[in-house]
Amino acid sequence: MQGQTARPLEKNNTGRHTSKNDSNELKRSLKSRHLTMISLGGTIGTGLFLASGGAIHSAGPGGAILSYLVIGIMVYFLMQSLAEMGAYMPVAGSFSTYATKFVDPSLGFALGWNYWYNWAITIAAELAAVTMIMKFWFPHTPSFVWSAIFLVIMFLLNYLSVKGFGEAEYWFSLIKVVTVIIFIITGTLMIFGIMGDHAIGFKNFSVGDAPFHGGFMAMLGIFMAAGFSFQGTELLGVAAGETDDPSKSIPRAVKSVFWRILLFYVLAILVIGLLIPYTNGNLASGEVSVSPFTLVFQKAGIAFAASVMNAVILTAVLSAGNSGMYASTRMLWDLARQGKAPKFLGKLNKNGVPVNALIVTTLVGTLAFLASFFGDGTVYVWLLNASGMSGFIAWLGIAICHYRFRRAFVAQRKDLNLLPYKSRFFPFGPIFAFAVCAFVVLGQNYSAFMGDHIDWKSVLVSYIGLPLFFILWLGYKFTKKTKVIPLEKCDLNV
Repeated sequence: MQGQTARPLEKNNTGRHTSKNDSNELKRSLKSRHLTMISLGGTIGTGLFLASGGAIHSAGPGGAILSYLVIGIMVYFLMQSLAEMGAYMPVAGSFSTYATKFVDPSLGFALGWNYWYNWAITIAAELAAVTMIMKFWFPHTPSFVWSAIFLVIMFLLNYLSVKGFGEAEYWFSLIKVVTVIIFIITGTLMIFGIMGDHAIGFKNFSVGDAPFHGGFMAMLGIFMAAGFSFQGTELLGVAAGETDDPSKSIPRAVKSVFWRILLFYVLAILVIGLLIPYTNGNLASGEVSVSPFTLVFQKAGIAFAASVMNAVILTAVLSAGNSGMYASTRMLWDLARQGKAPKFLGKLNKNGVPVNALIVTTLVGTLAFLASFFGDGTVYVWLLNASGMSGFIAWLGIAICHYRFRRAFVAQRKDLNLLPYKSRFFPFGPIFAFAVCAFVVLGQNYSAFMGDHIDWKSVLVSYIGLPLFFILWLGYKFTKKTKVIPLEKCDLNV
């Protein structure tokens, strides 16, 4: 058995999974409602509230909708894969553990450290975003004051208990969900003239070369951006290790992911595209005061629209930072349990929180944030660029793990009916997700290759995450002399 990534789980008389060794295990305190909101909150953030405007401006409403829909379908397949493995084997290490058990321990090592780094740097990015958001209301306050306050808030939410994290994420996500629903309802009423001066209808879809603008290459650019918008949905797998009844709650959360994506992204972009012509330069600004949501609410005559959206976006940023701290801490803790990180990081406090892993993650995120104040932020920019591909690499890992998991299950003559949840799209789902993710990774900065000369500096900035991942993967492989595990020997013990 590779490492100590899974403890035997038993069901008590309430049907809940418990560990045989509770003193050394995470607390299964997350309820189904927490998990549902965590999976939902992972997709709603600045990608929808701010970046969607730039997507419409670049590719037209039709191009933006199609790009987000294709990526949304890919994410749905990935979540199906993750749900099948997570419901059967709910562990905090998630795809890092699955790669160790079903593929190669070196891949598990690389995926784990890659994912930890990604979210640790995300904490730094969210701290930087908080300072800009608070400047909207308090323009003369020193930046470090707000970043310090919100860092302490995120730390305490994660330090107290996993239930504290779950409750915070539930309410953060609920605020975002309610905002999007109100936005879609308000926009629909405006389109048909029930609100506002007159019916707007579909006239903005005939402006210029709408609904598709800029051709295939413009859509390709949005394709990449849409992928970033959906990153965070895989938090579902990490949270499985602390979920009350994972065999039921994980499938329940995943089943509605596609419809949420359809509702929140496709309908929101459709509403924006119908109400605001893609030629409106404000769509591409990325500023809260002229975000597409703010523009629509202002058009509806809602006072203080910019302040309201600023508060909602602040919630989204806090949610991302809170989730990032949770995910990276659990991944680091699990790496320590597998012997792939220093042993002291595997310690839990009395509330079942990996406190040492939390402190180290918080310090790394803080140091990365402080780097933005030195050398014109050059170091910080490089750190962010290095993490840019990490989410896609994690998604590639999920697709590979699920393909190997199901094949190993069959190779070992296990009954597929033993799976609490079965992906309905195997093998097409993981293969399609792998192909789309690989396409997105390789096409990160396609424009750098299209001129008379290759822009090598731009290529290095965009693709630096790939060589770092391969260094981790191959370095561990050659050092530990690991090999790909035969399907008949994959560890399928729960």
